[in-house]
Amino acid sequence: MNRLAWTFAAIFLLGLFSTAPVARAATTKTETVEFPAGKETVKGYLAYPEKPGRYPAVMVIHDWWGLNDWVKEQTDKIAEQGYVALAVDLYDGKVTADPAEASELARATGKDRGLGFLVAGVIYLSGRKEVDRDRVGSVGWSMGGGLSIQLAMHDPRLRACVVNYGVLPTDPSNISLIMAPVLGNFGADDRAVTPADVRAFEKSMKTAGKFVDAKIYAGAGHAFENPANPEAFRADAAADAWTRTINFLNKALK
Repeated sequence: MNRLAWTFAAIFLLGLFSTAPVARAATTKTETVEFPAGKETVKGYLAYPEKPGRYPAVMVIHDWWGLNDWVKEQTDKIAEQGYVALAVDLYDGKVTADPAEASELARATGKDRGLGFLVAGVIYLSGRKEVDRDRVGSVGWSMGGGLSIQLAMHDPRLRACVVNYGVLPTDPSNISLIMAPVLGNFGADDRAVTPADVRAFEKSMKTAGKFVDAKIYAGAGHAFENPANPEAFRADAAADAWTRTINFLNKALK
C-alpha cells in the first residue's frame, strides 16, 4: 500500500470520517464563467466564499440531466463549506427531465469530449487567484460520478474523488492511474452499478494499494440522492452520503 493510501487508512481508523453533521461556512458568491477547452469554449457555474482568501477547489460534475438547479444547489452547498466549486456545463446550456433526451445529450457530448471539458475546468480553477492549485477534488453523480473517477484517472493533479453511483473501472491498468483517494456512495438495489460492481472496484483498488471508502445503502437504488425523483430518493441515505462527502473532502483537501 502506498503512502497516500496508508495516510487515509489511518485517518479512517481514527474515526475522523464520522457522520456528524457538517457546519456551513460564510456566505458565497456565484457567477457564470467561460474557459477554453481545445478549440471550444466551455461554460460553468462557479460558487466560492465571499471572504477573500485562497481555498481548495472542487469540480462538480452533473448527471445526464444536465447542469440543472439541483446541481447548482449542490455546488452552492460545497462552496458554503469553504471551497471554490465549479460545475462544468457539459451540455452547453441544455437541461432535460426526459430520459430519451438526456441519453441523446450524453451521447452527443461523448465521454472523451466531456472529460476534456473537465480537465480544462481543472486548469481554469488552478489559475484563479482564490484557488490553491494543489488542493483540487471532484464530485459527481451517476454519469457525473463515472466522469469523476475518469477525471481521477486522467488528471494526476486531483487530490480527492467522490463517486455517487457512477460506473467504476476494475482493469488494473486503469486503477493504476488513480492517484487520488476515492469515496463512493452506492445503492444496494442499483441495477446500473450493482453491489458486485462496487466490490470488484474495491478489490482492484486495494490490490493496487489505493485508498477507497465505498458505502452501499440498503433499500436505495440508482439516483437516491436527488429529491427531484421521488421514487428513487431516499432522504436518510442522501443525508448520510452528503455528510460523508463533505467530511471526506475536508480531510483530503483542507
